[in-house]
Amino acid sequence: MSGQKTPEQIALEKQRERLTKRFHKACSDYGLIADGDHILIGLSGGKDSLLLTELLGRRSKIYKPRFRVTAMHVRVKERDYRTDLSYLESFCQEAGVPFMVRDVSIDEPVESGKLKVESGERETNPCFLCSWYRRKMLFNVAQELGCNKIAFGHHRDDVIETMLMNLIYQGTFATMPPMLQMDKMPLQIIRPLCLIDEADIVQYAAMRGYEKQQKLCPFEHVSAREQVKGLLAQIKELNPEATDSMYGALSNVKYDYLPLQLKIES
Repeated sequence: MSGQKTPEQIALEKQRERLTKRFHKACSDYGLIADGDHILIGLSGGKDSLLLTELLGRRSKIYKPRFRVTAMHVRVKERDYRTDLSYLESFCQEAGVPFMVRDVSIDEPVESGKLKVESGERETNPCFLCSWYRRKMLFNVAQELGCNKIAFGHHRDDVIETMLMNLIYQGTFATMPPMLQMDKMPLQIIRPLCLIDEADIVQYAAMRGYEKQQKLCPFEHVSAREQVKGLLAQIKELNPEATDSMYGALSNVKYDYLPLQLKIES
């Protein structure tokens, strides 16, 4: 029969439905989307931000709540990573999401992995520096466009890894929240993928045929987060349901997103 679906199509639809249910649950449980919202998506080009764009684009077509979505890709000139902009543009067009690109340059002088700051010269995490400038651009453009929310593609593993990093490096039990109200600007950060496991996104990205970034950041596999990701994988080997336990534990504490520094000064 010509109209019969293939096993691959059936599997894709089931996985899409699985992810969509968790996305909707996060939006409902944490009140992430409201009528009149204009949401700016931080679209890096990785699997997580692509899924976020797809899900938010589809959700914006539903009658209630009525909200708008715009996706933005930020390029940091000093970081040698590349994403196919034509692919991102066509992907957003398919999702019905306006797409834009902005460039940003890191102003501070960086030499031998060190950054000159007001408090003196100290070792600085290059990932933190890059993230800071990209977010600064997102915050500025969000206010230019009249957006009231910025959406990031952090999944449940990211939430738990941040908790472990804060615990190990900062001595605090805290993580990134599903929603965060910014103190100095009328913006909220939302994370609609916070109930979705990374493994499920990896599987869906392969089934859906998401294109990978052309060249990854040179610090992709040498960051502290990458090491903590390996630690979390070992914990899952001890207990496959460990992420359920840890995410449940986080619901009993106050969320607090902290900028991470890998060097603890005495």
